[in-house]
Amino acid sequence: MSNFFIPTPMKASILIIDDDPYIISLLEKYFEREGYKVFTLFKGKPALKLLKKERVDVVLCDMRLPDIDGKELLPFIRQISPDTAIIVMTAYAEIKAAVESIKAGAFDYVTKPIYPEEICIIIQQAIQRKLGKQTETEDAFITGESSKMLELIDQASLVAPTDMSVLIQGETGSGKEYIARLIHKSSARKNRKFMAIDCGAIPPELAASELFGHVKGSFTGAIADKQGYFEQTNGGTIFLDEIGNLSYETQVKLLRAIQQKVITRVGDSKTIDVDVRIISASNSDLLEASGDGHFREDLYHRINEFKLKLPPLRDRGDDILIFAKHFLEEANRDLDKKVKGFDQEVVAAFRAYPWFGNLRELRNVIKRSVLITRSDVVTINSLPEDIRVKQVKDSDVVAKIATTLDLKSAVQEAEKQVLVKALENANYNKSLAAKLLNIDRKTLYNKLSQLGLDG
Repeated sequence: MSNFFIPTPMKASILIIDDDPYIISLLEKYFEREGYKVFTLFKGKPALKLLKKERVDVVLCDMRLPDIDGKELLPFIRQISPDTAIIVMTAYAEIKAAVESIKAGAFDYVTKPIYPEEICIIIQQAIQRKLGKQTETEDAFITGESSKMLELIDQASLVAPTDMSVLIQGETGSGKEYIARLIHKSSARKNRKFMAIDCGAIPPELAASELFGHVKGSFTGAIADKQGYFEQTNGGTIFLDEIGNLSYETQVKLLRAIQQKVITRVGDSKTIDVDVRIISASNSDLLEASGDGHFREDLYHRINEFKLKLPPLRDRGDDILIFAKHFLEEANRDLDKKVKGFDQEVVAAFRAYPWFGNLRELRNVIKRSVLITRSDVVTINSLPEDIRVKQVKDSDVVAKIATTLDLKSAVQEAEKQVLVKALENANYNKSLAAKLLNIDRKTLYNKLSQLGLDG
């Protein structure tokens, strides 16, 4: 199947870290056949020594290691080798931890059991991103038909022709970069550069250098003058994803760049004029962070001239099926398959599942399912166990309600299951559950008490 992958421009190197000898052997043999230089380790801490000696393009790391948690290892890797893309491997039951790793700067995640073909596609995408090449996947955007998304797209189209700074709020994986690209393409800057920067992936001590550049000798490792992202994107649009991850000191310099439209390279005193449009994104409440002293309030108001709130996938109704079809076509193309669609059990499972990883999680699930399915449609057995179990539970609830002859009891049972589902989707945060149910907290507490769920 290797003939459909994007040719690697040079012999790229991969470091595989996992304590399972079978996984190490499987991946090492596969990627060596694909022409990669492969390093392997059974523990995480030795990787830090290796990265100081060897150039590594991609680290493929298990979330659970004998000596250090994969998420804890991630910032150390970023500090030693900022240009190295990190892909984490995890069990599907730990999907929230995988999403957290994306917030912390990982490029992507894969779930076990491991399929080398799936990982190979992600590695190629990581290398293309490293080379600054935009892939078809990054460029494509599906708006959907839900009222919330149509309203957001309408707002985006209104602000796009202006030069206003835009702040996009939304959960990890919900499509914030897609919206930023959409705004750029509808602006007067559309023929100039668009630069997407993952602020979570930049080590704090290098953020100023990456954004604003540096001069030779300004710090250890500064062997030549370097243009920062602002200079490289002059005249275009900069998208600062997860801007809340920037250090307070970097926030000060960013505020000056936005206010005065000038930057100064690290180690230099000369100012450089820059003209860039700023689009920022965050999965957290930056106003609340400013109240806690973690984010400058004056910077918040500068980047928030226009705010867009991107709804999570679970709030977009049947849009999930539109996205699913799009990702199916993408997976068929990437994997050289001809899967035609999804059976009804799969459709029901997609509608029932909360999708905490949003579009990223949906894409990964569909890619995995297309890879392993042997029929012309994706069946329920091709889905991860957590999604299958969720579907079975919801089917049992429907059957239980259908066999209840007492109308009042049936209504109470239905209400109880809706409340439980909302609480599960909100990770038992009652304020969020109330928002999901479109009721106030007092009403939620009353309902929970009436139905015996207040414990």
